[in-house]
Amino acid sequence: MGRGKIVIRRIDNSTSRQVTFSKRRNGLVKKAKELAILCDAEVGVIIFSSTGKLYDFASTSIKSVIERYNKSKEEHQQLTNPISEVKFWQREVAMLRQQLQSLQENHRQMMGEELSGLTVKDLQDLENQLETSLHGVRTRKDQLLIDEIQELNRKVYGNRYVNGANTAAALTNGFSSGEDSHVPVHLHLWQPQQQNYDPPARPMILGRLQLH
Repeated sequence: MGRGKIVIRRIDNSTSRQVTFSKRRNGLVKKAKELAILCDAEVGVIIFSSTGKLYDFASTSIKSVIERYNKSKEEHQQLTNPISEVKFWQREVAMLRQQLQSLQENHRQMMGEELSGLTVKDLQDLENQLETSLHGVRTRKDQLLIDEIQELNRKVYGNRYVNGANTAAALTNGFSSGEDSHVPVHLHLWQPQQQNYDPPARPMILGRLQLH
């Protein structure tokens, strides 16, 4: 004989109800695991018994499933409810306007304006920030000037400038490192010019004594 159809209604007997709860709960968790594995789905199951005891299962974590559920539900409500969507964009506009005001205030302070409300520490931080920015600007400017000068020298002198720069670099490296360099060094001897000077006076003879 086939199994009779079970009527779905509350079980009055507490013992039978508890046994059925345990069996059905285990079967539900088993089916949830199979669904997550077979279909690569993110599954979460939360069960509270009649006595208030919590049972849960999640293929990732219960927290992750709940956060994803709340986010998805909120997005769905915003799409289906025009009023909620308008409120959402109003909040976005207010936040962007606040960020813009903060950036404009910082820009004015960088320009030396609206400094009355700043403390000594705030002014010191602003000064340090300006000095750091100025140092970076000067460094970049100096590098660009050096590059332009080198490019002009290459255009004017051609290979002679390149060879001269390489020779100077080789000489500098050779002398600084203390190693022998293969670059020839031309040394010129310099002799001091003979200076005019008066010959020493002859000794004056007085009697037998010679005075020098």
